[in-house]
Amino acid sequence: MATKVQSFMTSQPTEAEFPITSLNETAILQMPTRLSVLEAVGFKQTFQELTQADSYPKRIIIDFQQTTFMDSSGLGALVSNFKTAQEKGIVLILGNVTPQVTAVLNLTGLDQVFPIESHSETPTIEADTPKNVSRKIEQLPATHPSVTSWMKRFIDIVGALVGLIIIGVLSIPIVIAIQIDDPGPIFFKQIRCGWMGKRFKIWKFRSMCVDAEAKKAQVKNQVQGAFFKNENDPRITRVGRFLRRTSLDELPQFWNVLKGDMSLVGTRPPTPDEVERYEVPEWQRLDVKPGMTGEWQVNGRSTVRSFEDVIRLDLLYQKNWSLLYDLKLIFKTIAVLFNRNSGAY
Repeated sequence: MATKVQSFMTSQPTEAEFPITSLNETAILQMPTRLSVLEAVGFKQTFQELTQADSYPKRIIIDFQQTTFMDSSGLGALVSNFKTAQEKGIVLILGNVTPQVTAVLNLTGLDQVFPIESHSETPTIEADTPKNVSRKIEQLPATHPSVTSWMKRFIDIVGALVGLIIIGVLSIPIVIAIQIDDPGPIFFKQIRCGWMGKRFKIWKFRSMCVDAEAKKAQVKNQVQGAFFKNENDPRITRVGRFLRRTSLDELPQFWNVLKGDMSLVGTRPPTPDEVERYEVPEWQRLDVKPGMTGEWQVNGRSTVRSFEDVIRLDLLYQKNWSLLYDLKLIFKTIAVLFNRNSGAY
């Protein structure tokens, strides 16, 4: 059996084919050469059709023997299908995993989550690709030109070093103010998702009460979609409101930029629980590194109330990206910071 899915996301229709071979109670689902957003949507649809059948298989092998490119959307479809399999008690196994796919799984830690069979253990499906494909470890996928730009990385390093010097000057009064207003930790760390969904710890000056995370469920979310905002969040301290309005709370993120987890300019770094709610196309926003600033920060900041608007702005950044565009957004950010009505909450 083979399932075809026609894309509706581009002006030129594209079809992705997913041959399925059944062996007893096992189904082998063959992946295409590329697994980006167009193919990922089809992958998820094919998997749903397979698992919603009256008699679905007890074991599904995702055969990656042909796949030489997988971006964040492909990763999102794989994660979504894994959850579906768990809900139905289906054993999901990755087979014939190529070095390119292995590199992505290693980056995100999913190599420790998915059962992976060796090439000798997985039944193979005849394909048109050469049998002697090199199995050496490949570089991570170039999902967007900004990811591989050495000049962007150079600007990030220089900017981060300058930013850390600024922190050194401003940290003393900020630390004193935080301790007087609400004694406790100076810094707040939180797990966020970066490029390709890789998790990292983001750092900020603490702007909320010490037990803010425990109280999050008590605060109403005033925005739509997979992110959280509340204009009058009671967890924010008095000093915290000032830090957020001036974006001083985000200065420690220069350390994240220096380490390479973030960039000076990019997309908004989501939390893992936000990513878990993504549909496959929304994973595209993870094709670039998250940034301290970006389109959504200079085009609405806290007035952005819809996740669809966040996605639109993030994809707009990816479409328009250039080094000059990054510099323009940096200068726009500086202008926004001096606008009293533009601060975050």
